[in-house]
Amino acid sequence: MQVVTSTDDLAQLCQEIAGHDFVTVDTEFLREQTFWPKLCLVQLAAPGIEAIVDPLAAGLKLDPLWELMADPNIVKVFHAARQDIEIVWIQAGRIPAPLFDTQVAAMVCGFGDSVSYGNLVKKITGKDIDKSSRFTDWSRRPLSEKQLVYALGDVTYLRQVYQTLKAQLDTTGRHGWLDEEMAVLTTPSTYETQPEDSWKRLKLRVKNRKALSVLMELAAWRERLAQGQDVPRQRIMKDEALYDIANQAPTAPEQLSQLRSLSDGFSRSARAREIVEAVKRGLDRDLKAVPPLRQGEPLTAEATATVELLKVLLKSAAARHGVAPRLIADTSDLERIASHEEPDVAAMHGWRRQLFGEDALLLKRGELALSLKQGEVTVHRINSR
Repeated sequence: MQVVTSTDDLAQLCQEIAGHDFVTVDTEFLREQTFWPKLCLVQLAAPGIEAIVDPLAAGLKLDPLWELMADPNIVKVFHAARQDIEIVWIQAGRIPAPLFDTQVAAMVCGFGDSVSYGNLVKKITGKDIDKSSRFTDWSRRPLSEKQLVYALGDVTYLRQVYQTLKAQLDTTGRHGWLDEEMAVLTTPSTYETQPEDSWKRLKLRVKNRKALSVLMELAAWRERLAQGQDVPRQRIMKDEALYDIANQAPTAPEQLSQLRSLSDGFSRSARAREIVEAVKRGLDRDLKAVPPLRQGEPLTAEATATVELLKVLLKSAAARHGVAPRLIADTSDLERIASHEEPDVAAMHGWRRQLFGEDALLLKRGELALSLKQGEVTVHRINSR
């Protein structure tokens, strides 16, 4: 195992990796006390190569690593890649490409929904991963040999996992099934954190569109402060306090003292004045430009029954084709199919429509029947005249 602590050694390592067609990658980071993730380790493995890069080493510059992540001739293999890619995007303004996410590939290959790395390794290699160092503080130095071995295990077994899944995709011709998921992971907007969009992260516990308008301004205010001070959002203000303020819409600092979600004396702080200004901006918005609240209207009895049948059909299709059900459709997709004439959901496009969507529409129209045969669901087309 090589532990890289200098820029020259990192450049040499990346040059060696560049001689292969893929590299497995994982990161260890902390973000409990910060807004931006703090990169603590980068683990890399290729055929015959196993290394750990220490980003906290004095004088180490990660430029060779970022160049490697952008090399179009080397597939970057991650498991559950989203957070790892976010770190590369934040640190280097780049997205690793070409990209292969083994968690997504495993769903396509029938290993279940969002299978964990440990379970996938066990199923493919038969190996058990030691999880005793899982909750390590990766920012502390020095790291023990046990911690380093644990960290490296996140990429060494990934080589065989990748090769197995790739071979299965080659055999089944399902590489194209990954394209949609990979497109989301490789789109910069997936990782951009615009303050104006931060309200979309919230549960929208507000009573009307005017309150939502205020909440949008409050969420943007909190996001800007959290990013600027590099602290978690909740340290600036709890979500519950945002909902409370949005619903009450106080237009003077002293009115904040009436809210139970805020501490005594908060109304006299400088932050109280900032909040009042955010509230006023929200109240001044043109409500026509504020999106309507989605109240989640209850399904009709007929639609509810249809959803239950669609769930059975979905499980049957997924089992028949050896793919995780959630990759085809989720519950909200099924509800839209059941309650809309022309539902615009992923299950109605591409390979998903071939596997499930067409049959879902037939079932909804009463042109498809489900039955049990030897404990398995079978599908029958009904001839209508």
